[in-house]
Amino acid sequence: MAGREKGPLTEPMYYVLMSFLGREMCGTEITEFVERRTAGRVKLGPGTLYTLLAKFQDEGLIAETSVDGRKRTYQITEKGREAFREELARLRSCVNDGDEALG
Repeated sequence: MAGREKGPLTEPMYYVLMSFLGREMCGTEITEFVERRTAGRVKLGPGTLYTLLAKFQDEGLIAETSVDGRKRTYQITEKGREAFREELARLRSCVNDGDEALG
């Protein structure tokens, strides 16, 4: 895995990375994006979200672009885009395997 060496993404990780594909976002915008995109299936509490953002920054998947008081805005890096692409390919492969197994 060129984008991320630490294994598959969890569902919250996947959707947080997805949130950045369109534009830079702050925490509140990310939470709202994930809520809308998953029709409420995936819920991000502040602890989960900010733990993931710190982890993604440490791994070089996202970068902070601005700080305005407590509001921090982030964008995805090329490494983050690659990690997202790789996870999307892995998930597609899982679905194809399941479809084939069902016949």
